[in-house]
Amino acid sequence: MRDAYQDQLDNLADGLAGMCDQVAEAMEKATRSLLEADLQLAEEVITSDVRIDDLRATAEEKAFALLALQAPVATDLRTVVSAIHGAGDIERMGDLALHVAQAARRRHPQPVLPPEVGPYFAEMGRVGVALAIKAGEVIRSRDLERAAELEADDDAMDDLHRHMFTVLMDREWSHGVGPAVDITLLARFYERYADHAVAVARRIVYVVTGRMPGPLTV
Repeated sequence: MRDAYQDQLDNLADGLAGMCDQVAEAMEKATRSLLEADLQLAEEVITSDVRIDDLRATAEEKAFALLALQAPVATDLRTVVSAIHGAGDIERMGDLALHVAQAARRRHPQPVLPPEVGPYFAEMGRVGVALAIKAGEVIRSRDLERAAELEADDDAMDDLHRHMFTVLMDREWSHGVGPAVDITLLARFYERYADHAVAVARRIVYVVTGRMPGPLTV
């Protein structure tokens, strides 16, 4: 009986880690669709978002079933409760990738980004995808050192986000209000995506130690 229960907990964690892989792929494709004005990639991200929503629903159903049928305590209870919250964080990451893809589709066939800001968004995409993949690894391994790395990785995203305001406020900016609004929103999507990845890692710290690291607004 105990082995079956542990298998259910492991399956729940595997499902969340798999969700991280899915949202990493979604953001990778969304970023390429943004940089390359690739409508097909954008449509793939938009279509796949339903699958990510379904994975969240499945994870929540499994977690609530464990709460109802197994009455977990201590670490097991923290695992189940954190899974419920973590599924929401990861699903939101998928939504943010969706927003990036929708921006690419909305402006197609015109590019969303002026050429000079493209490299910054390429780097934001790279950082975001790496954070999502690492969050999945932390879920699987419960490695606290690896979880702590996400905090430092997120600093790189925050720096890029802040730099976008410097670019937009530069008196040499010549692209008008519309692109500036798009860039502001898109940069925020990436920054929030990274924040949710960090939140997932923090929940694993809570599972292992019983203590939630400092507050993070997401």
